[in-house]
Amino acid sequence: MAKCSICEKAAHFGNAVSHSHRRSNKKWNANVKSVKVSVNGAAKKMYVCTSCLRSGLVERA
Repeated sequence: MAKCSICEKAAHFGNAVSHSHRRSNKKWNANVKSVKVSVNGAAKKMYVCTSCLRSGLVERA
């Protein structure tokens, strides 16, 4: 679910490395918010990442 409707940013995976350098799987989710956005003059609820919100790629309804 953590996927931006605008830029398609989603979760990515990697390794969490402890102090003793033991590695375990880790998942980083995109910072996605549920926002009311105006699309063609109508309000629509979308999932948008915070970088798209701050850069002004979407207009809030």
